[in-house]
Amino acid sequence: MAKHGAFLFTYAFFILILSMSLLCKAIGHEDRKPYIVYLGSLPHDELYSPLSHHLGILERVVEGSSAANAWIRSYRRSFNGFVAELTDRESEKLANMKEVVSVFPSRTYQLQTTRSWDFMSFGETITRNDTAESDVIIGVIDTGVWPESDSFKDEGFGPAPMKWKGACNGGKNFTCNKKLIGARFFTSEEESARDEIGHGSHTASTAAGNAVKDVSFYGLVPGTARGGVPSARIAVYKICTLEGCTGEAIMAAFDHAIADGVDIITISIGPNHASPLDVDPIAIGAFHAMEKGILTSNSAGNNGPEEGSVSSVAPWILTVAASSTDRRIIDKVVLGNGSTLVGSSVNSFSLNGTSFPLIHGKDASSKCPEIYAGICSPGCLDRDLVKGKIVVCDKFGGNVEAHKAGALGSILHSSTPDVSFVVPLPATGLSNQDYTVVKSFLNSTKEPRANILKSEAIKDDDAPIAASFSSRGPNRILPEIIKPDISGPGVDILAAYSPVASVTSSPEDKRSLKYSILSGTSMSCPHAAGVAAYIKTFHPDWSPAAIKSSLMTTAKPMNGTSTSPGEFSYGSGHIDPVKAIDPGLVYDASKEDYIRLLCIVLDEAKVRHISGDNSTCPKGSEKGSPKDHNYASLAANVTPMKPFTVTFHRTVKNVGLANSTYEAKIMPNPKVDIKVDPEVLSFRTLNEEKTFNLTIVGEGFPDGSHVSAELIWYDGTHSVRSPILVSSVGN
Repeated sequence: MAKHGAFLFTYAFFILILSMSLLCKAIGHEDRKPYIVYLGSLPHDELYSPLSHHLGILERVVEGSSAANAWIRSYRRSFNGFVAELTDRESEKLANMKEVVSVFPSRTYQLQTTRSWDFMSFGETITRNDTAESDVIIGVIDTGVWPESDSFKDEGFGPAPMKWKGACNGGKNFTCNKKLIGARFFTSEEESARDEIGHGSHTASTAAGNAVKDVSFYGLVPGTARGGVPSARIAVYKICTLEGCTGEAIMAAFDHAIADGVDIITISIGPNHASPLDVDPIAIGAFHAMEKGILTSNSAGNNGPEEGSVSSVAPWILTVAASSTDRRIIDKVVLGNGSTLVGSSVNSFSLNGTSFPLIHGKDASSKCPEIYAGICSPGCLDRDLVKGKIVVCDKFGGNVEAHKAGALGSILHSSTPDVSFVVPLPATGLSNQDYTVVKSFLNSTKEPRANILKSEAIKDDDAPIAASFSSRGPNRILPEIIKPDISGPGVDILAAYSPVASVTSSPEDKRSLKYSILSGTSMSCPHAAGVAAYIKTFHPDWSPAAIKSSLMTTAKPMNGTSTSPGEFSYGSGHIDPVKAIDPGLVYDASKEDYIRLLCIVLDEAKVRHISGDNSTCPKGSEKGSPKDHNYASLAANVTPMKPFTVTFHRTVKNVGLANSTYEAKIMPNPKVDIKVDPEVLSFRTLNEEKTFNLTIVGEGFPDGSHVSAELIWYDGTHSVRSPILVSSVGN
C-alpha cells in the first residue's frame, strides 16, 4: 500500500511539473535565443527612428517579457534590422509580418584559416598610384588586430582620407594611427579590438600591411612581409573570439563599415555550408555594401574537397578559393634503414642526434582503446612510454597530445599533405603512401629508429594548384552562378600575428611571434581584397561588379586539379593583379541587376524591402533564369541524357582602347557545339556597351557529369576569358 501511495504521489508530481512546463511555454517562458530580424533597406525618411520602430515590432510579439528586455541591438546606419532574444514561437510571428524580410538564429560562424605577392608577379617595383592608394580604406571584419605591429605603423602617412566617417572605438588600451584609422569591436566577452587570436592581424596585413623587411618564422622563409596595397588605410571590425563569430556581430560590423566609408571589405569567415541569401548575414551585409559601391571579398571555406561545400555563394560577393604558391615548406623524415620521406609541416626545431626510437600511439597508452591511442587522442599517451621517443600517430592532430605527453617528436598521417601547418614539436605530416611506409618499417624492425629534420623551403614548379582543403562548388543556392569566383594564394602564408596568440593548438606551446605562417581560404581572401583595392586606385569609379569582372576575366588558367570540373575548385582561375587593372572589357552589373536576380528566388514584397524602393518583379516565365545574370562566367544545368540547347545573354563594357574590335574565340569541347552571336564586337568609345548571345547545343550526357569550355574575347592585346560550364543534374 505504501509503495502504491508513493507511486501515486510521484505520478501526481510529474503531472504537476509537466503542466507547469506547458503553462510556462504558453505564457512565453520558452527558452530564448538571439534572432536576427532583417527588414531590408533603411526608409528614406528623416523622421524615421529605427529603434522606436524595432521596439514597436517587438511589442507586438514578445510574451512574458518586455520589448526592451528582449532587444539586443539595432542595425540602423547602412541597412535596417535588429537582434532580439526570442522564443521560437515569437520568431515565427515576426517572420509572418509583412514588413519583415527574414528572421533567423544568430549562429556561430568560423574563421577560415610575403612570397605570395612575388609569385603573382606583383613585386615591390610594380607601377602604383601612391596618392590614390593612400585614399583607399580596407575594412577588415575579423578578430581585430595587434595595433603595435610594424605592419600597421603610420610612418610617412598623412591624415585619414576626407571621406572617412568612422571612429577609433577600439576599447581598452587600443590606439589607432594614420595607417590604422578605425577600430570597433562587437564581442561582448572582450573589452577591445585587440587581436588575441592572430587571425585578424594576419588577414589585415596580407591585404594592406606595410612592407616589413627581414621577417621570418624562426629563420624559415625569410623576406619582406607586405600587403597588396601597403599605402592603403585599414579599419578593423572585431567580431570573433576563440568560440567563433556570431551572425549578429557580422551584420553589426557591415552596418558600421559601410557607413564609416570603407572602399573594400575583406571577411575571412563563413559557415560550414551555404544558406539562402535572405538568411545569410554575410550575403545581406555585402548586398548593402554593393549598393554603396563597396566590393566584399569572402573566403570560399575550408571544407574541401567535398563537392558543394563552398559556403560563400552570393553573386555580389567575390568568393575566393585557396591555391598553392611556388614556395613549398617541407619536412623530411629519415628512417633507420636510410630511407628519406618528404612530409609537410612548419617545424622550426632540430633534434640533437642522428636517430631516435619510434613508437606507435597504440603501443604508448595504457588508458585508451587502440583506435583512440593510435590517433593519439587527447589524454591517451603515457608520459613514461613516449619519453625520448618519436610517436607515430594515425591523425595529424595527434601532434598536440604527443607534445603534451613530452614526446621527442611525432610522425603523423596527414589528410592534407599539400599543406604545411605549424607544429609545437619536431613533427611532420606524411601522405597516405609514405605513412604506410613508416608503419611497415615500424612493424618489421626490431628496434625502429628515425630522425625528423628541420623544415626547409623548396620551389614548387606545379603551382598554383587548388588546395585540398579549399571548398568546392557547385553553388547549392544558385547553381547557375559558378562559385568560387577565383583563386588566390592560401597555403603557407607568412604575415603579421598577435604576440599573445597561441602559435599552435597545443596549450603547452608557449612561443610568442610577431609574424606567423597560416594556411586557409582565410589567407587567399585578403589577397584578393588587396588586388581589388589596387584596381580601385586606377579605376575609382568602377562598380564592385566591374572590379570583380576584371579579376575573373584576367585570371590565369590553373594547373591540374584532382577534382572535376576544375571550375568548382578555382572558378575562373588564379588571380593576376597586373593584368587585372587593364581587362579590356568588363561584365558590369548594377543594384537593379541584382534585384532582378533576387526576384527569381524571393517574393516581390521581400525584394521591395531589400531594395528600399518600389521595385516590381516580372511574372511567370518573364522572371528569367539566374544563368542570364550578367556574370563573367557562364553556367547552366541540363537534364541528363536529353538533347539540350542553352543560350546565355551577356553585355560587355569597353574599358580598354576607345576604338577597338574584339573577336570571339571558343576553346571548344567535342561534346557540344558552341556559337557566339555576333562573333565580332566593335567599339568606338570608352564605356560603350555591346550585347551578345552564346548558345550551346548538345546531345545530352550522363547524370552528374560536366562539360567545360571557354569564351575569349580578343582584340590583339586583351584576352577577356570566361569559363563555360554545363552540368547534367537529375531531380
